[in-house]
Amino acid sequence: MLAQQPPEGGFEVIVADGMSEDGTREILQRLAAEDSRLGVVDNPERVTPCGMNHGVAAARGRYVAIAGAHNRYAPDYVRQCIAVLEQTGADNVGGAVRCEGRTRVQRAIAAAHHSAFGAGGARWHNTDYEGIADTVFGGMYRRDVFDRIGGFDPELIRNQDDEFNLRLTRAGGKIWQSPRVRSWYYPRETIAALFQQYFQYGYWKVRVIRKHRLPASVRHLVPATFVLAVVMLPLAALVWPLAGLAWFALVTTYFTIAMIAAIDASRRFGWGLFWLMPLVFACYHVGYGLGFIVGLIDMLSARHARRPYSSTSTRRI
Repeated sequence: MLAQQPPEGGFEVIVADGMSEDGTREILQRLAAEDSRLGVVDNPERVTPCGMNHGVAAARGRYVAIAGAHNRYAPDYVRQCIAVLEQTGADNVGGAVRCEGRTRVQRAIAAAHHSAFGAGGARWHNTDYEGIADTVFGGMYRRDVFDRIGGFDPELIRNQDDEFNLRLTRAGGKIWQSPRVRSWYYPRETIAALFQQYFQYGYWKVRVIRKHRLPASVRHLVPATFVLAVVMLPLAALVWPLAGLAWFALVTTYFTIAMIAAIDASRRFGWGLFWLMPLVFACYHVGYGLGFIVGLIDMLSARHARRPYSSTSTRRI
C-alpha cells in the first residue's frame, strides 16, 4: 500500500492491529519510523469490524479505502478508486475479487471463486463487470458515508462489509464496481479451512437477515434449502417413497452440474485442478448452507433462552 501511486494531496496508510504477538508490531513500528505516512491503531477486540471502525476513526482523508492483509493491490488502486468515485458520483467503489493461489488447493479454490456455479452469480466475483453493485470487495468510501450511516457492525464477525453496504444502499447510497479497480486475494490453504470459512459466512448471514428483516438476495437462501432437502428427503422417503426419487434426482442434478462446472473451470485454470473442483464446490455450498441452518437454530434457541447466541467456533477467524 505504501507503494501506491500517490493521488493529488497524498495518502496515509492506517493499520489496525489485533494486538499481535508474532512480531507484527515490531515490523509496523520499524516501518512507521521509516515512513510518516504509516500509522498504527490498536484493535483490542481482535475482530474485523472493530478494526475497521478504529481505522476509519483515525482516518483524516476525504476518502477511506478498506484494504485487507490477505491481498495485494495494483499500484494504481487508490488513484483508480478516486477516479471512479468522481466519475460515477458513487458512495463506494471497488473491483471484483481476483482470487489467485500458490498451491493446487488454493488454485482450485480460486477457480471455484470465479465460477458462476461456485459463486452463485454474485457480481463481485465477475472481473469484467462494470456498473451498479450490491457490494464490492474492500472498496473505497466517501468519508461522509460513515457520518451518515455509522460504522461497521461490531457484532458481525463475518459479513460486516455486506451488511454495511446493504445499509448504504437502503439509505439511498450508490455502490459501483469497475474492472479498473484491481486487487488480488489469496484464499485459504486447506479444504478444512475453506469449509470453516463458508460455514461462518452462512452462520453470520442469519444475523444480517435478522437485523434487516429480509435477505439482500434470494441466492443467500439457496444453499441452506439444498442442504435441508438432501437431509430431509431420505427421512420423508420412509413414509413417502417418491421422496427417495426426488432425493436421487436432486443429488444427481447437483453432481452433474458440479462436474460440468469443474470442466469449465479446469479448462480456464488448469486441468490438474479437475478432481478437486467438485469437493471445493461442495465446501462452498454445503459449508454455507450448514452454517446458515446452525445460525438459524442458534438464533431461535438463544431467543427462547433469552441469551446471546454464537459459539466460540463461529467467532474464531
